[in-house]
Amino acid sequence: MKSTGTTQSRPRFDPADEASRLRTETRIRRRRRHFPSRLDRYTSELLALRDEGCTTAELQRWLHARRVDVHHTTVGRWLRRNADPDATNR
Repeated sequence: MKSTGTTQSRPRFDPADEASRLRTETRIRRRRRHFPSRLDRYTSELLALRDEGCTTAELQRWLHARRVDVHHTTVGRWLRRNADPDATNR
């Protein structure tokens, strides 16, 4: 095939502009998005059960009986975020 003589010129590449654009995208992607936990509804009950010595697996079963299906590690992470800092770790 013969070329028609018209060549499309690519826009000039400016590494500083590209780096700036990529950094802006990174900041937007890194923004923390907080969605309320399904466990927040049961805060007082979960903390009271934990204070009584229940394990995360037992709390998971308690939640499951209330149709809240979560993994026991989710319960553990939720407890770490919501427990009193003075409380002992379980």
